[in-house]
Amino acid sequence: MKNLGALMKQAQQMQAKMAEMQDRLAAMEVVGRAGGGMVEATMTGKGEVKRVKIDKSLVSPDEVEVLEDLVVAALNDARAKADAESAEQMKAMTGGLNLPPGMKLPF
Repeated sequence: MKNLGALMKQAQQMQAKMAEMQDRLAAMEVVGRAGGGMVEATMTGKGEVKRVKIDKSLVSPDEVEVLEDLVVAALNDARAKADAESAEQMKAMTGGLNLPPGMKLPF
């Protein structure tokens, strides 16, 4: 039973570390860019879009489709950066153990 107690304590410590990491991800902001930086999207490490910045030169009724494509590209770029940072933090926390995405600890 002594081992079970130690295992439970480790699980609680891991759960606390996971909660801290989730808080850091929620506070972290990444910026995705498209069109040479003419469109920027800022989102949290959890994927919440905080703001979109569009260069005034792109605001033209004739360029709406291009602008829409650039916004999507900037959002996807920001999401990729957020995912990479999240994976890096998870790797550091788990000591390099590659866990499947979305897998929650403790089990």
